This record gives sequence, C-alpha cells and structure tokens, in this order.
Amino acid sequence: MTEWRVYTGTMNTRKETPKTALSRIYFIDRRIASGAYPNTRQLAQEYETSPSTISRDIDFMRAQLDAPIVYDHQRNGYYYTEKTFRLPAGFVGDKDMLALGMAKTLLSLYRDTPLYECARELLDLITTPLVASLREGARKPEETPWYESRVVVPQVASAPVSPEVWEVIIHGLRENRLITFEYQGAWDEDYRSRRVRPYQLLFDNGAWYLYAHAEDRAAIRIFSIARMRQATLTATTFTLPPDYEYRAYTDSYFGVFAGAQSCRFRVAFYDEAIVWVQDRRWANDQYIEEIAQGIVITFSSTQYEKVLEWVLSQGGNAHPFEPPELVQDWKAAIASMAARAEEE
Repeated sequence: MTEWRVYTGTMNTRKETPKTALSRIYFIDRRIASGAYPNTRQLAQEYETSPSTISRDIDFMRAQLDAPIVYDHQRNGYYYTEKTFRLPAGFVGDKDMLALGMAKTLLSLYRDTPLYECARELLDLITTPLVASLREGARKPEETPWYESRVVVPQVASAPVSPEVWEVIIHGLRENRLITFEYQGAWDEDYRSRRVRPYQLLFDNGAWYLYAHAEDRAAIRIFSIARMRQATLTATTFTLPPDYEYRAYTDSYFGVFAGAQSCRFRVAFYDEAIVWVQDRRWANDQYIEEIAQGIVITFSSTQYEKVLEWVLSQGGNAHPFEPPELVQDWKAAIASMAARAEEE
C-alpha cells in the first residue's frame, strides 16, 4: 500500500517569496507535474541549490499557493494529488509578467555594456519557465507573450564599453580599491595615465560614466568609460568619505555633468515645445506660468551647460530670460549659427 502524508504547515513558512525564486519554484512545479516523483535532494542537485532552499520553496507552494503536494514514501518523491494542477493558475498575474517583460525590454538601453548580458541572462532565468508554463495552458502555445511585441524601447545612440575596463571598475567599486587607466578627455589630443578612487557608476543618455576622486587633481571628476583603456586594479584600498554620494550635491534632471553653483533659470517656450516641456519634470522646484503665446518655466539647477543645450535644442521655440549669462551664451550661439549659415 502506498504511504503518503499531507502537509499541515510549519511555523516558519514564507508568506512571500522573492521574485528571484520564481524560476526555481516553477522548476519544482514542472518536475512534480511530470510524474517523476522528485525528492528534495534530487531537485536541489538538478537546480544546483541547497536541499533546505528546496524545502522552503515546497513549504511556500503548499501554504501560500495551495499546491496539493504530498510525499510518497514508497516512490521516495513528491507528487500532486490533483493531476491537472499547475502554478500559473494563481501565482503569476498579468502585472508580474508585464513588469518582467518590460524589464527585459528596457535592457536594450544597456546593450553595449557587459551589464546587458548578465542582466539578460538573469531575467531569462526568471521569465523562461514562467512563459513556458503559461504557454502550456494557452490556446495557441506557439505564440510569443503579447508584451514582447507591444512594449518597445526605441534604440538610442550609445557608447560601447570595453568588458575588460568594465570588470576592473566593478572590482574597484566593490572592494574600494584604486584603479588606473589611460584616458583621453574630450579636449585631449592623446591618452593620459589616470589614478582614481572609484565612487559610483553613472548612466546618462546611452553612455556610462565613472564618478571618482582623481588622485592627481585631488578632486572629484567624471570620466567617460568609453574613453578609457588599459584599466588596472591596484592593491591600494581607500575608505569612502561620508559625502561621496553623487546625488548629495547635484540634481540630475539634465544629465550627469554639473557645476558647483546652482543657478535660477527662467525660460519661455512656444508652439509645439509647450506640451513637451509641460509633460516633464525638469527640477524639484520648477514653476510653470502661462503667458500670452506660451509658457515660462522657472527652476534651479547646477547643470548650466546642459540647460543651455536644452534651450538651443528647441530652436525658435525657446527664449531664455535668466540668468544673464545664459541669455548672452544663447545669443552668441545663435550668432555663430547664423554666420556659418551665411558661409554656406
């Protein structure tokens, strides 16, 4: 006679499970539903995890997901008392699948960095078993999930990053170790040797930057990782200062580069630029007022150069009023463009 026992619950059963455990739980679900009668040790070996982790997952599936899992002592493994039971019926909802699907889509922004492959593999690990399980119950299992063709992130111009340089930076950040590299600045004719304390990675408009303390300048600098080469991890360690955090001293609505001083800006926008400006947040203290033919936005920012670039990008639909130096630089840029147009 087959012996079996019904699970009655334990005091330390999880009430929630992390999203990173989804693929493992669906793996357990598929193996049990296959009729192979897997036990805890077999599942742990196949998934390359610990038996205790598998046991907690099974406890969670029983207690929180109502999975009818019992243990057959004669067959030395688990099975479902309800032959048609599968987890997707009550575990993964549309919001979960949409969030994971959109996360995979957003990864395209990082396609030219080593981060892309690692993150994509992790999300594939999570989503593949979910999609496979959902397809089993779908009317047309060969169809791809709807969000893969309906949620799109347009490609942006990006700056490729050397995997070797990336690995050195990651180690330097994780272990608080100085790194050295050859660097060609925006205005440099050739590469120069730099030695820095890496503080943070910054991502802006398709490019990665390293926010670091430059030893030769004894000051904070921002380096484009795409312009680095021959990076080396040193044995010298450092202690992060209390004020190392990039976000502690600058706003980042316009990009990663900022000045030491904050300016008060007033800019008028007209025609099609009105809706574009109104739809976005440009600063925490922004204020928008309507004028006869458009709007005027007032705000503070440390990113003077980026604000100038923003105003110029709107052509004749933008007119800066403050600060005075912004007005002067704007007029100078217009005069330069007009002179070059005449040369043509």
